[in-house]
Amino acid sequence: MGDNDDSRMGALVAELRELEARIQRGGGEERVARQHAQGKLTARERVDLLIDDGGGFLEIGLLIAHDRYDGKAPAAGVVTGVGEVCGREVVVVANDQTVKAGSWWPETITKILRAQEIAMRCRVPIVYLVDSAGVNLPYQGGVFPGQYGASRIFYYNSIMRHYLEVPQISAVMGQCIAGGAYLPALSDVIVMVEGTSFMGLGGPHLVKGATGQEVEAEELGGALMHNRVSGVAHYRVEDDNACIEKVRSLVAGLPAGLRPGPAIEARDAARPAEEAYALLPGDHRQPFDMEAVLETILDEGPFEEFQADRAPEMLTGTGHIDGFRVGVIANRRGMFRGEAGEPPKFGGIVYTESAEKVAYFMDLCDRHDAPLVFVQDVSGFMVGPKAEQSGIIRAGARMVESMATARVPKIVLTVNHASGAGYYAMAAQGFDPDFIFTWPTGRMAVMEGEAAVQAAFGRKLEEAAGGDLDEETAAAVERTRKNYEEQLDAKYAAARGFVDAILTPEDTRAVLSLALRCSLGNPGPHLGPFTLPDSL
Repeated sequence: MGDNDDSRMGALVAELRELEARIQRGGGEERVARQHAQGKLTARERVDLLIDDGGGFLEIGLLIAHDRYDGKAPAAGVVTGVGEVCGREVVVVANDQTVKAGSWWPETITKILRAQEIAMRCRVPIVYLVDSAGVNLPYQGGVFPGQYGASRIFYYNSIMRHYLEVPQISAVMGQCIAGGAYLPALSDVIVMVEGTSFMGLGGPHLVKGATGQEVEAEELGGALMHNRVSGVAHYRVEDDNACIEKVRSLVAGLPAGLRPGPAIEARDAARPAEEAYALLPGDHRQPFDMEAVLETILDEGPFEEFQADRAPEMLTGTGHIDGFRVGVIANRRGMFRGEAGEPPKFGGIVYTESAEKVAYFMDLCDRHDAPLVFVQDVSGFMVGPKAEQSGIIRAGARMVESMATARVPKIVLTVNHASGAGYYAMAAQGFDPDFIFTWPTGRMAVMEGEAAVQAAFGRKLEEAAGGDLDEETAAAVERTRKNYEEQLDAKYAAARGFVDAILTPEDTRAVLSLALRCSLGNPGPHLGPFTLPDSL
């Protein structure tokens, strides 16, 4: 990065890369060596082999749970993401056996469900590379029961298989125990590896405890037994490399997808991605040039701004990413001149006029089949008597409704603030965007820390009138500031699955291109985690 190291973005990117590198080591060198000694590849090695050379892999949820369990659950023991396999977009789920034998933590379920939802929503194949000891028993209360417990994985398996016609390929490359065995059993095809894979509702020890029978793992649930005797599996291969090659050949044999091609020839961005480091200010409260930021993301060429003269605090228009036409909705920062006799408007705030403008633009993009890209730096909706009298509630509701019901793909990138109801209206996670990303500079919370201090302690601060607060209140104010600063960090959001990934400026265009190509696998509608075909 060079000179970028001293910028706010540069410091945050350096922290992110260090954290990601630590997480990607999984359970550590000793456990990796143990897996290699068993003749097995690690989860990340398997994914690397599966993905096309130069095809790119977008890892989803890498930071999930990184700040829990004393650091013993890196990536929640599962690698999930989207990549190119044999020239087409595929969702991948790979258990990391180096992390607690690939067992399921509560967040493991969250990640697998998110991966399945991407496959269902985008109608792209999903590949499971299974190597898991099953439920992590000390945490079974967060894994086993509930609407979004492990059983929902099998519900999604069934919906994909029976209604959505989303191809599912399972490679059992290690253990596949208990209820987890239903995941491959509900796939279209199962591949097993001789000598190292096992699939069964109970392992040898459980069978002995339950029935008194003593049986070897290979006889109970090995590759030969399930291919020759039970008929549960469909292919038997000699090792991990052959297994991955078989999976690739199965993907290559799938029917062609429906994704449309780019609208125009792809071009490079107008600005190098590295310029984003200097474009974002050191103080997140300061204005910056959103058009310049977009020039690091969009293809070089005309950006057709929509209603440029109205509500300039909201930027709407059409451009291209890697040749694909997109509708862009972005928050501008700074001060903007109001109409004659009207006060100026603050960038990052949604006013009545801007909500109406954005709602109309989203409806237009929906009719014209243009995917929507939201570039968030929003602090919320305008409040006060004038705002209420202008019908801000009605306009805001219309904006939310237009966003929620748009049938085209929706992709979100937070570059600075994502606060209040403005965050909701700009395609928050609760509205099921196809993908949701943030830069390391992204700050997600209902409000900033100072605003929270005023909301909680405003009266006492006024009473102190610049004097000293009492010790208890002063301590509470500092705790609030500290808690908000911690929770506003993009890594906090990523650890809880509020975003799919934290992107660096250098990676953003490639990731958005892959996300677009994946999303366009489904001609629509993109509503909810999945939408059943009209023919049902």
